[in-house]
Amino acid sequence: MRTLVISASPRDDGNSHTLAAAAVAGAHGAGHSVDLVHLDDYVHSMLGNCRECRRPDDGTCSLDDRYQELLLDHVLPADGIIYAMPLYFYGMPARLKTVFDRLFCYTANSAPQRDDVVAGIMDKRVAVLISCEENYVGATQGVVAQFQELTRYLRQDLVGVVVGNGNSRGEIVCDPTDPVDRARATAARLYDTRVTDYRLDTVRSNRVWELPA
Repeated sequence: MRTLVISASPRDDGNSHTLAAAAVAGAHGAGHSVDLVHLDDYVHSMLGNCRECRRPDDGTCSLDDRYQELLLDHVLPADGIIYAMPLYFYGMPARLKTVFDRLFCYTANSAPQRDDVVAGIMDKRVAVLISCEENYVGATQGVVAQFQELTRYLRQDLVGVVVGNGNSRGEIVCDPTDPVDRARATAARLYDTRVTDYRLDTVRSNRVWELPA
């Protein structure tokens, strides 16, 4: 399987990148191919007005950065995506939010690549790794809820969320809950972890796990 790890921090030696590196190791250890990208290298422009930004000749997005390369060459081919991010003011960094905002440019009915992008963005496994200074459980609830809704809308499976505490660069390895190892394990089990989202009328067994014969 092909796993994409997106490190959303501008610091390539920060705590969330430490989690990203652990995820890369976990995915490699499970035998999967891994693609690690630093978001700062790809996304520089926020969503604009598509009625004005689209090129008149072919309708493609004219914003001058590498977002299209990120989306078409990295995100769409991936079977699973792991987002590693620092918590900024109780939410995701603006650059990462822009990744989702600018999907509109490629999924709107007027977008020339719409069919390929819509088909390619769905049915992926997703995990989120968050570095956060405070251990107050409510600090990350907003961004976790946002990822829950984003993945449901995009018809993706949110496999898991790992939160680690740290502020100074690299100190997340001192967190006694061992978020680095949990990030590694989450990546290793990205395609094996059981994910359920039951409705009242969902047909299901009365057992979660099958007992050995």
